[in-house]
Amino acid sequence: MMSLPGVLFGIINIVGNFGTVFVDQSYWQSAIAASPGSAHKGYLLGGLVWFTIPFALATSLGLAGNALNVALSSNDAGTGLVPPASATALMGSGGGILMIIMLFMAITSTGSAECIAVASLWAYDVYRQYINKNATGAQILMHSRIVVCVWALVMACSSLILNAIGVGLGWVYNFMGICIGSAVVPIAMVVLNKDLGPKTAIVAAITGFVCAVIAWLAQAAAQGGGISVATTGLLYAQLAGNCVAIGSSGIICLIGSIFALQGFDWDIMVKGISLVGGDGGENANTLGSDYERRPEFLLEARAWIMKYGVTWTAFLTIGWPTLSIPFGVFGKSTYQIWASIALCWGWTAGITIIVLPLYENLKTICRVVTCNPMSAEEITAKQSATATETATA
Repeated sequence: MMSLPGVLFGIINIVGNFGTVFVDQSYWQSAIAASPGSAHKGYLLGGLVWFTIPFALATSLGLAGNALNVALSSNDAGTGLVPPASATALMGSGGGILMIIMLFMAITSTGSAECIAVASLWAYDVYRQYINKNATGAQILMHSRIVVCVWALVMACSSLILNAIGVGLGWVYNFMGICIGSAVVPIAMVVLNKDLGPKTAIVAAITGFVCAVIAWLAQAAAQGGGISVATTGLLYAQLAGNCVAIGSSGIICLIGSIFALQGFDWDIMVKGISLVGGDGGENANTLGSDYERRPEFLLEARAWIMKYGVTWTAFLTIGWPTLSIPFGVFGKSTYQIWASIALCWGWTAGITIIVLPLYENLKTICRVVTCNPMSAEEITAKQSATATETATA
């Protein structure tokens, strides 16, 4: 934990992943589609489950590559070949096949989510908002389908271009925070602070990005004597860009929320958003019980996630590394404890994401398997229970 390059990479990693969560439209779509009572707790649980992916894989396959003397160059490592190479060396061809299956599932699920997210942004936030305010559901569906295909081609071509010019996965990963980190604070404050105006948020995001690119390229030129793929991938250059991205935009938002108060009316989110007829969602209802739609419940959920979300974030990014510093270079017994935690966390996460959805939907699964729809009496009983629950709340 006292490794300076490790600390610097950790900072880059934190900034970049804040960006991927706050800026990724697919996360917002999933939250909106979920039940209000499940969304806030589900996202925190999902974050703890996701944490095991870099934690357990880095602990096992990352260090296994060194222990097994896997012959990989820095370029190989930068293109993400450490896990499959280590798995192949450890388990033979079967390990490589398992890694390919895991990567295929991860990439296809993520790629499909991003295509849908970008299509939604275009159809609702650009086309319907600025091009055709009276767009019908059929027109929105058509634009969404077209953009899904277009964005799939854009992603494919972008990956081929980056590979052709020698830009590896590690470079892209570290650059992520430079590119989108400036939007983290504006988005967070838009959701949590009624005094941040739209102009301030937009200016903060764009200005932060420009400042981040300037700092990144300036540091790269100062370190390597010129600007190239190699120098822009240096640790200090990407650290400068990431820190300036999130820091400069945060300062602008703070100043704007003090001197240019907006006083946003949150009721607009309830009264000013209407469903579009003909796009398949005109008859949709908010998932969950009626009490989950009330402002009082949502404020309670906000307080809950601020309490536990901030606590867990502080522990994982600051507390845990700090508590590990006194151990210095890990000895055998210390590393055994570390590896045991990673193993337990990984198994717990895996069992949770497999068993919990099956348990929560057990009745529905049984009805599907047995072709036994809900009876009229059960529907009435469920409606009565919901009404009683609402009255009690």
